[in-house]
Amino acid sequence: MKILVTETLSKEGLEILSQCGQVDIKTTLTPQELIEMIGDYEALVVRSQTKVTADVIKAGKKLLAVGRAGVGVDNIDVDAATTNAIVVVNAPTGNTVSAAEHAIGLMFALARNIPQANASLKSGKWRRNDFMGIELRNKTLGLVGMGNVGSEVARRARGLQMQVIGFDPGVSPDYARNLQIEPVNLEQIMRRSDFISLHIPLNESTRGIIGEKEIAVMKPNACIINAARGGLIDEEALVKAIHDKKIRGAAIDVFIEEPITSSILFGEEKIIVTPHLGASTVEAQALAARDVAEQIASVLRGQPARYAVNAPFIPAETLSIVTPFIKATSTVGRLISQLIDGQMAAVKIKYEGEIAKYDTNALKAAVLGGLLSKVSEERINMVNANLMAARRGLEVLEQKVANCENYASLITVELSTSTKTIIIATTVMRGETHIVRVNDFWIDIVPTGGYFLFSDHLDRPGMIGSVGKITGNANINISYMHLGRLKARGEALMILALDEALPEKQQKEILAIPDVYNVKLVKI
Repeated sequence: MKILVTETLSKEGLEILSQCGQVDIKTTLTPQELIEMIGDYEALVVRSQTKVTADVIKAGKKLLAVGRAGVGVDNIDVDAATTNAIVVVNAPTGNTVSAAEHAIGLMFALARNIPQANASLKSGKWRRNDFMGIELRNKTLGLVGMGNVGSEVARRARGLQMQVIGFDPGVSPDYARNLQIEPVNLEQIMRRSDFISLHIPLNESTRGIIGEKEIAVMKPNACIINAARGGLIDEEALVKAIHDKKIRGAAIDVFIEEPITSSILFGEEKIIVTPHLGASTVEAQALAARDVAEQIASVLRGQPARYAVNAPFIPAETLSIVTPFIKATSTVGRLISQLIDGQMAAVKIKYEGEIAKYDTNALKAAVLGGLLSKVSEERINMVNANLMAARRGLEVLEQKVANCENYASLITVELSTSTKTIIIATTVMRGETHIVRVNDFWIDIVPTGGYFLFSDHLDRPGMIGSVGKITGNANINISYMHLGRLKARGEALMILALDEALPEKQQKEILAIPDVYNVKLVKI
């Protein structure tokens, strides 16, 4: 495996990546150079400066994962990555504390005019009366966004005896109150806050979320802090409001274009600026690099990533339980794809027993990924399986049943095609995948790799010997076999585990045996 790192990454992350394969560090690549060389790599690790565009994704024919050593992924074309079955991972918690502390630091700097006073004194001026500040105690802090960073800011603000109010459509009122944050709407944030701190991603709904209209209703002593993403604030409206003394000041750590050395924001003394330092601590860089590197390593090993942006999220506390079933359900999908005839129409996934208690999005994606991987020219895995199923008009239904009669957990996949329906059930025992049902036959095989011959036939004397004679004459060894039947001398299913693929000629010979209805060779 080859991994390309295009920006500075801490040694903790590099050490983890080096255990997965060859790591190349190229921190001065132009966009064109990145496009030209990315085709040789299975993974790409970036921070905020490298633009992973659709052209980069298209050129990355081998890419399995793109990692962002930080929170935001707006420099990565996630849609293009998803379409091309590339996992995008980030480190949403690695810099949480550092970003929160920086926001608090900027709030202190605004309240006490620290940067301006520093610059003034170093220029030889003693202007003590010009830098009269205000206390944070008893002031109202309005949070726009109450996710990881916003929540940490709230905790620190409460320690400063501030009143905290918050707006976040993605957070329930009860969750906010548990954090001792009063949930309010955006207009109340603007009207009531002495300090407004932004902690939201940049997208079409949040771009310019603070503009002339919002600033117009703010208190005259209000201060705005943006350590989240550039583009959330209308910069011209902000500069005009501060110049006209409509609000007290602002502190900006992020910009629409970065790096930047010239901006209308730089001309106002009441606007404090820092060069995107929210995550710039030794601790945050080490944590973010380690988080991303560990996830890249997981993806390259064929395992789920903890913080995949474009794949089903698996909480850490359930990862060890769900992960074995991801392999099992993917195996079922691949098995069905080789057993079916006709066009796919609908798939039903039934979860029974313990597994039904958990979030099964990853398992559904694994089924679809395995099912479609054999019938599409496009690379399909857990990342884009749902998207590809929708594009193909494949109806997907899920059912959960709390109890299971024979197993602790059982997952049954039923695929309907234009010609028939096939049913496969799986479970996990002692960490291994077991296929325990094929249509109406209850069986137990462990698909450890290699080839399996499925034969539907009439149960009668001599059938096993006839099939064994054909495989023996072809010098194909049978490692084990399983026979399931509904009743004596009735319909039966024989599954042979073969060390090698049985040639088509011998498959036709088996199909020609009287009372053999169907023969399928699969590889799982």
